Amino acid sequence: MPDLIQKTHPLNRVVQIAFFYCRGAETQRNILRKSMLLISAGLMTIFGFSQGKFMEMKNPSLFLQQLTQSTQKISTLTSNIIQEKNLSVLSEKIITKGHFLFKKEKNLRWEYTEPFSYLVIFKDDKIFIKDEDKANQFDVHSNKMFNEINNIMIGCIRGTILKDDKNFAAAYFENNTYFLVKLHPLIPSLKEYLNEIWIYFDKNDYTISKLEMYESSGDFTKIDFIDKKLNAPVPDEKFNFN
Repeated sequence: MPDLIQKTHPLNRVVQIAFFYCRGAETQRNILRKSMLLISAGLMTIFGFSQGKFMEMKNPSLFLQQLTQSTQKISTLTSNIIQEKNLSVLSEKIITKGHFLFKKEKNLRWEYTEPFSYLVIFKDDKIFIKDEDKANQFDVHSNKMFNEINNIMIGCIRGTILKDDKNFAAAYFENNTYFLVKLHPLIPSLKEYLNEIWIYFDKNDYTISKLEMYESSGDFTKIDFIDKKLNAPVPDEKFNFN
């Protein structure tokens, strides 16, 4: 793999893309890190939900059991997404919109369409990233960071990340509407960039509703999954690299 990938954005482009706030040359690790934060991205909504204050979950073991049972029944999940990015260097929030597709077992499509075009596809052991007209493809196993990103993305959707006690410490909460799991990274490669990942699961169907990522830099990202559809037909072509 090349040690260095050149990628430069004018200032207004940096503001639009949000995560691409470092100008000039970038290593592949930086590209992956920003892609993870863009997605995972969580990537996620404003503190103090009207649905009620979050309290410590009474029975995390039962929640994990029911989450596993529910996610096993999901073959596909589609959703629109609204992302709010908060950068410490900017006073205004950056809002982006797009679409999300998941197809069992390991197919994931995360696409932003407003105000810019950005696409990430996870398919089996490959990652495809397309920024406007620039495309890159990576093998998950070619780099430890690739593998961590893949595990986080798929793990958040399927709930398997909650059982990863080697890489994350979990705390469990709930209110009238959501189960909330706060994950604190344990491994240095993730702690370097992330303080916490917050995952909100809908109490009605145990699907992911919100995702929040709090970075070590003080920046944070919030994503809402809206208009979710379970087990609707999703063509395999949606996960093709092109």
